[in-house]
Amino acid sequence: MPSTAPPSRGWFAQLLLRLHFLAGVFVGPFVLVAALSGAVYAVAPSIERVAYQHELTAPSTAAARPLADQVEAAQRWVDDRHPGDAVVEVRPAPEPGATTRVMFHEDGLLESQTRAVFVDPGDAAVRGDLPVYGTSGSLPFRTWISTLHRSLFLGDVGRLYSETAASWLGIVSLAGIALWASRFRRARRKRNLVLPDNRATGYRRTFSWHAATGAWVLLGAVFLSATGITWSHFAGDTVTALRSSLGWQAPTVDTALDGSSSTSGGEHAGHHGGGSMAMGAPTTTPEQFDEVLAVARDSGVHAAEVRIRPPATADTAWTIEEIKLSWPVAMDAVAVDPGTMTVVSQVTWADYPLMAKAAKLGINTHMGALFGLANQVVLLLAALGIAAMVVFGYAMWWQRRSPGARVGRAPTSGALARAPWWGTTAVIVVAVGIAMLLPAVGVTLLGFLLVDAVVTTSGRRTR
Repeated sequence: MPSTAPPSRGWFAQLLLRLHFLAGVFVGPFVLVAALSGAVYAVAPSIERVAYQHELTAPSTAAARPLADQVEAAQRWVDDRHPGDAVVEVRPAPEPGATTRVMFHEDGLLESQTRAVFVDPGDAAVRGDLPVYGTSGSLPFRTWISTLHRSLFLGDVGRLYSETAASWLGIVSLAGIALWASRFRRARRKRNLVLPDNRATGYRRTFSWHAATGAWVLLGAVFLSATGITWSHFAGDTVTALRSSLGWQAPTVDTALDGSSSTSGGEHAGHHGGGSMAMGAPTTTPEQFDEVLAVARDSGVHAAEVRIRPPATADTAWTIEEIKLSWPVAMDAVAVDPGTMTVVSQVTWADYPLMAKAAKLGINTHMGALFGLANQVVLLLAALGIAAMVVFGYAMWWQRRSPGARVGRAPTSGALARAPWWGTTAVIVVAVGIAMLLPAVGVTLLGFLLVDAVVTTSGRRTR
């Protein structure tokens, strides 16, 4: 019903409450699915270590054999099962008791997915093979839950669900904490807004749980929203374009061997060792994996977690990159000319712009990789807290229903009608700006307004 409060008084809190409610009702299911699948994804690395223990562990206690022996063993294994597959990457065992991953291109796999053969470094025995995904090396379980979390197995169309959830999660959370702060300032029993009040009943008890949970998971919700947007379809492209225009992208080594290119990696750029190769199909041997790794080690690539990639064409270099995602991260990389076995390009973590470092650390944290098990537990609790807030929100809506009504009552409408001109202008400007940055918010917000207008008009006609 239209508000009877004086014009220009309390309109902003009323607007936040209405926005918080509408977004919660319509986007709640998306956020709930994203939160629950994200909770499982958070602990997926630990689950994989148990589920794929046979492939990931190496029982031999002998000293590690050369990579050449391990690559040859993997190639023989693949030739018997998937003939024609070529080695595209090798990840040496990062620690004693772990296996080496020799990774092959295979038709029929997902984009960014390869077939990994797991080899015991001590005796070059093959422990099995599995499809792996991306730089993180996700195994089938984590790939499955990641696809569910990201797109519901619906491709680019499904990604709109996760983009909507990620985009609105931060907005709803910030609106909610603003409402929480207002209530906290006026409340006599402030404790009930920090810890649930189990002495209350009905709506008040549910509200206490909703408010208290929101206060504890706010930072996690905003963080997951911001980092999740970077993976989204439309907003992610906007973020990428913005980072590119501001020079915030991560540098990469230059693999060209034409003698004229240089890397974008900063002070270590352009260290060409001379030599070039004719165009044509590259020829690689298992022994070269040991040789280029030795060159990289001499050039400062010291992390145990590295990946070695042979050149795709004869006029490009080998790349050796550190892929240590846990703190402290290691992201140094070099390109090695196979003709001269010299470093032709190099990038270090110090070459990353500040915002590129922040983005990398944020993504690693979102994946549960930066701080190991502790990181995963915090993400699990945050995701479950977000899911609980959605459930509490729907329960509150149900408990607010009038006798005989099928749904609960909505917060009072008409906030913008009571706002001063500058308030209305500010809201419109901010809304347009957010919609341009987050297209999923703009489209769904327009839908909210249309539904709200229809419901409000219909309600007035029936009275």
